[in-house]
Amino acid sequence: MGARAVLSATMHKTLIVTNDFPPRPGGIQAFLHNMALRLDPDRIVVYASTWKHGREGIEATAAFDAEQPFTVVRDRTTMLLPTPRVTARATALLREHGCESVWFGAAAPLGLMGPALRKAGARRLVATTHGHEAGWAQLPGSRGLLRRIGEGTDTLTYLGEYTRSRIAGALTPAAAGRMTQLPPGVDEKTFHPGSGGAEVRARLGLTDRPVVVCVSRLVPRKGQDTLIKAMPQILRRVPDAVLLIVGGGPYEKDLHRLAATTGVADSVRFTGAVPWAELPAHYGAGDVFAMPCRTRRGGLDVEGLGIVYLEASATGLPVVAGDSGGAPDAVLDGETGWVVRGTSPEESADRVTTLLLDPELRARMGERGRAWVEEKWRWDLLAERLRELL
Repeated sequence: MGARAVLSATMHKTLIVTNDFPPRPGGIQAFLHNMALRLDPDRIVVYASTWKHGREGIEATAAFDAEQPFTVVRDRTTMLLPTPRVTARATALLREHGCESVWFGAAAPLGLMGPALRKAGARRLVATTHGHEAGWAQLPGSRGLLRRIGEGTDTLTYLGEYTRSRIAGALTPAAAGRMTQLPPGVDEKTFHPGSGGAEVRARLGLTDRPVVVCVSRLVPRKGQDTLIKAMPQILRRVPDAVLLIVGGGPYEKDLHRLAATTGVADSVRFTGAVPWAELPAHYGAGDVFAMPCRTRRGGLDVEGLGIVYLEASATGLPVVAGDSGGAPDAVLDGETGWVVRGTSPEESADRVTTLLLDPELRARMGERGRAWVEEKWRWDLLAERLRELL
């Protein structure tokens, strides 16, 4: 056994157990991957579900895994659940790789495996909560399961004050007292004011037009429909404005129809899904970033934080955010942008129009947002916090 192998065998290792890992797209997936990349690759083993079955999914997953600097073990299922089989597999991986700590990428429901992994030798169990755990905290059955997860782990991490307050109410006082903030971060070297927005604007024929950009998955909670409904009011004051909707998702056809029935189809552009590498340039194509997200289903469908607001701030844009869940935690209201009611096209229109008509205000808010990201939201700072927890 070589010196590197001996060192690897003796140092503290972490098993990451998660359903949320690329190439499956999404904000939680990007959060976990970025954190994993900033940990020592010799000390990381990832146990994840398969993105999707079929040739395309299997090939994409295999290609992604081969590029990673750490070990990735895929389960055959597309959704890990804390069943006896999955628990046994996680336990076997913990022992095989000599892992002493476990990070559950999403506390619910995988954190229910905590006691079994503790019994198998795990000394530290960390489980990360997102928006959906705040929903779990509202329902009697899932509330009890969340309480068990809190009791069976060393700490639950939370994104911001909104999610902390909602989740803490479902926990024992001791578990609530052990909660620690661990939000996602922003790569300020990737998202920056010179990210290539001019090229995107030129390609889309928007060089001389004021652009409101929204980057997100197309689902009702995100509020792209609110922005489309706001466009007639925006266009009355800024006639050449255009709404650039970046992303794909199940709500896309409905949004196209809404733009047509609202009479603003000529002022709304849809890019469809965009490769991650091109996202910074698409943020940069905007003058203002807006995503007036709203809470749905009686609080079960809620924004956990809204990393897109921070990515936009890093790019130097002022932001208009919705008031859903933890989204306001990603905005310094009145400094980096504004928070509006996600159900109000009028509020969105007023704030967006004010920004489009005031270049100095846009610049001031954009500069403050960039500085705030550098102060608080850099990945390197947050990865160090995770290392301490593990």
